[in-house]
Amino acid sequence: MTHTTPLDWRPFLLGWSGEWSDSLADGGTRREEDETARRARWLGFPSASEERIVAMEERLGRRMPPSYREFLEVSDGWRNAGGFIGLLAGTADARWHDNESAPADIFEERLDDDATDAERRGAGIWRRGLQLDVESDMTHVLLDPEDVDDDGEWAVYTWASWRAAPPERYANFADFMRDMHREFHCLRAGRTDGGPEFANDLTRELDTRVERARLEALRGDWERAGHVLDEAKGYGRPRAAALGDQMRRLLGRTYMVYFDGMAADPRYAPELLPVLAAEHVVRGHRDDSALLFHLRGAGREVVSLAFATLERVRNGTYRYTAAGPFGEAVERARELARWGDTDGAWRILTDALPAWQPSGPDHLAPLGWVADPLLGPLLTPERGCELLSTPRGGQAGEAPGRSADRDPGDLAWLADPDTPGIPTSYRFVLVEGVAPADLPGRLADGDGTVLNRPMTRDEARGFASRGPGAVPYVVDTALAAVGRAGPCWSFAFEDDVAYFDLRRFVSPAAAAAGEGTRAVVGWGGLRSGHGRPFFHLSVAQDGVEQYAFTYADGELHRTGRTPPALDPDRFFGEGEEVTAAERPLLEAVSGEFGVHLPRHAIMNGRLHTFTTRPWARPPGNGEPFGAVPADTVPPADTIATRDEFVAGRATP
Repeated sequence: MTHTTPLDWRPFLLGWSGEWSDSLADGGTRREEDETARRARWLGFPSASEERIVAMEERLGRRMPPSYREFLEVSDGWRNAGGFIGLLAGTADARWHDNESAPADIFEERLDDDATDAERRGAGIWRRGLQLDVESDMTHVLLDPEDVDDDGEWAVYTWASWRAAPPERYANFADFMRDMHREFHCLRAGRTDGGPEFANDLTRELDTRVERARLEALRGDWERAGHVLDEAKGYGRPRAAALGDQMRRLLGRTYMVYFDGMAADPRYAPELLPVLAAEHVVRGHRDDSALLFHLRGAGREVVSLAFATLERVRNGTYRYTAAGPFGEAVERARELARWGDTDGAWRILTDALPAWQPSGPDHLAPLGWVADPLLGPLLTPERGCELLSTPRGGQAGEAPGRSADRDPGDLAWLADPDTPGIPTSYRFVLVEGVAPADLPGRLADGDGTVLNRPMTRDEARGFASRGPGAVPYVVDTALAAVGRAGPCWSFAFEDDVAYFDLRRFVSPAAAAAGEGTRAVVGWGGLRSGHGRPFFHLSVAQDGVEQYAFTYADGELHRTGRTPPALDPDRFFGEGEEVTAAERPLLEAVSGEFGVHLPRHAIMNGRLHTFTTRPWARPPGNGEPFGAVPADTVPPADTIATRDEFVAGRATP
C-alpha cells in the first residue's frame, strides 16, 4: 500500500513502531534497547534539529536529499528496518563508504564490455556512496550522490552477499523505507515463532481489499484486481500471492509462480498440480522431489497425486478435465485442436467460460488446461487477457471483445518473412473429402501405418531421427503433420524438407486423390538464401494427375491444362523477381480450392504425424543416392551414387 508522501513521515513511522511493538510477546526482545523501544512503541530516536542536520552536511560536504532530510527531522536514525538491518544511521553515523573492504573491486572485475549502465552504477556505488547501515545482517544500504532525480532525491542501493543478487535500487530514501516496512510485514505474516497473531488496522484493510479483488477478478476486472493483489503480496498477506499467481500464469508469466501453498489443498490440487508439473518438466529439473517444495503441508493423497500427475505430464498422457458444461466444452475444444483448428477450440472454451465453476473460493479461473498437450498451446498473452476479462464463477460482468484469431485462413503465411520461425522450405498434400486420420491410407506404404501421438515441430524432428519408425537418411520420406485444411479438406505438411530433385521427384497427388476426391500438392522454397529457388504444384482428381508445373533452376516445366487462376505464366513472368511469386502463388491456391493451413497449430501446437512413402523414385545407376536438407546443397562430387552406396564405399 502506498502510505504517504514524505510529509507523512511521522504517522508512517508511528504506525510502523506500533505494529512492531504489538507483534512481540512480553519478553520477546533480546536487547535492552529493543525492549525500551517496545514499551515506548517507538523504533526511532528524538528528531534531529536543523543545526545537527546542517552540521552533518558540512561534515560530509553535501546537502542531504529531501526524503532523508525530512526523515531525520522526525527521527535521527531507525532501529529494525525490515528483517536484516538492525540500525540505520542518523546524523552522527552516516559516512562515506569509500570502498571499505574493497567490494567495488569485486563488482568491477565482473563487468564486461556488454555491461549495462545500471550494472556499472551498481559497481561504482561502493566508491561514492553514503553508508546508512550501522548494524545489519551483512546487508548494506547506500545513498548514491550521483544518481539524482529532478527533485534532488538520491537513489538508494541495498546489497546482501547472501542473496546472490546484484544491488537493488530504490528511487529515494522514502521508497526504501516503505519497502522495509513491507519486508517487516512479510516476515511477521509468515512467522512460525509462536508469537501473537499479527493483526492490525493495516493487515485488516489489506485482507478486505484482497477479498474485494477476488470478486473483481471473477467479474473480469483482472487488471484492477491484479494491482491490489500485488500490493497485498508485498505485505505478505495470505491468499494474495496464490490469487495473483493464477492470473500471472494465464498471462504467460511462469517465473516464480507457485500458488503459495494453494496446490497442497485437496480442493485445488487437481487443477494446479498439472501446471506446476509442466513447469517442472519444461525447466528440466532432475530431482523430482523438488516438486514437493511447493507442496509443504500437503497430505499423502496430494503428494501421491503430484507424482502421478508429473509422470503423465512428462510422457504426454495428461488430459485436462472439468465438470459440467465447461468440461463438455473442453472435450470438444481438444478434438478441434487435435486437427489444427486452434481458433475454433479457443472460441469453444471462451464461450463456455461463464458456465465454469471454481473448485473453491480462491479459485479464479480454469488452469489445468495449460498443461494439456493439445489445449496448452492455445494460450497466448492476448488470449490470457481475454479469459481473465470474461465473467465467470457465478459473477456478472461485461463480456470482453474477442482476441484476434491466430490463423490467417490461407496458405500465404508460408511466404511471410515476418512469421516467427518461418519454414525455410515446405511441402504439403491437401486432400478433399478425406479425414486427417485416413491420410496414411493414401500417402503411406503398408496397411498398418497409423498416426503418431501429437507432437510439436521440435518433437517431430527428434522423433524422425531417433524415434520408432525413423527412416534412413537416404530415403526422401516425410514425417508429415496432419490436420484439417478447410471444411472438406485435410492436410499433410512438412517443413524444412529434403533437397528437391526434379529428375527423381514423384508427386503424391495421384495416389492421394481417390475416386471422387481431389488432391493438391505443393513444394516450395523460393525465398532467397535457402538454396536454389524452386516451386512445384500438382493437382489430381479420381486418382489421375490433371495438371502440374514446376519452377526449378530458372526454368518452368508444365504438364496438363492449368486453370487461369493458377497459370504459372502469371507468376513467373519474364524479368520478374522469382521470389516475389511465392506469396501470390499461395494466395491463388487458397482461393482456387478454398483451403488453408493452420499456422498456429503447425508452428506452436501439437499435431498427429505419420511417415509418408518416398517423394522421389529410387536413383538409377550413376545418380546421387543421398537426400540432403534443402538449404545445404553439397557439391555433386560429395554425394554418393547408388552403385557406390551398394558397394559400401560411401555412407548416407
